[in-house]
Amino acid sequence: MAAAARRLRRTAAQMGTASVATPDPSAAPVAARARRVGSTGYRRRSGPGLPALAVGALMLLIITMLGVERVTGMSVLPDRFIAGLVPPPKEFPVLPASQPLGLEISSIELEAPVHSVGIAPDGSIAAPTTERAQEAGWYDQGPTPGQYGPAVIVGHVDTHTGPAVFAHLRELRAGDRVEVARSDGSVAIFEVDRVGRYDKEKLPAGEVFGDFSRPQLRLITCGGRWVGGETGYADNVIVFASLVEAR
Repeated sequence: MAAAARRLRRTAAQMGTASVATPDPSAAPVAARARRVGSTGYRRRSGPGLPALAVGALMLLIITMLGVERVTGMSVLPDRFIAGLVPPPKEFPVLPASQPLGLEISSIELEAPVHSVGIAPDGSIAAPTTERAQEAGWYDQGPTPGQYGPAVIVGHVDTHTGPAVFAHLRELRAGDRVEVARSDGSVAIFEVDRVGRYDKEKLPAGEVFGDFSRPQLRLITCGGRWVGGETGYADNVIVFASLVEAR
């Protein structure tokens, strides 16, 4: 993800535009190849020792008991065993490709059209023009909202004339709903997992682009301190959300 992080840092944020760069699709396969040819990779022929078997058996037991907890609602594992484990995802649909047309977030009274944006000349995701500052821009080189992976929608926080489409994005909280109207007539409903604010020099490219475990949504704008110049605001505000429903 180093290349993606470098591209993230290149993107300018003039007049409060959302700034984020395109991911490097080759990073994960390269890492996977590196693991396969490592000195402890698939070339080892000897079987696992007793410690490895014991660890494997313990992991299997924990996974089985987590499944029991999910089905029955009963807590059967001590807290120390599940500390730090990510809970299994809720049930979710997976939708076919369909371009987003509109965005609605009732908790912040946001209702806006969505149009496509591509790649800017510097290799970053292009933000909507200032003339369309009250619209959001879906990055059309990534998944559409509802497909597996993170669909990315960017927008301005403000312009010289006043607040823009994502002026109140930072006010979202976990559990808030985000509805995306799609061109096939369906509506993809996402639930906010968390909201983060990141220095533009330290944006988490892997977190933004790397989760393909389920349909995801990323809403991105600017925030933090105004520094001017090509940077604009010092930070990016990123909303991480997961698909929970469709209608």
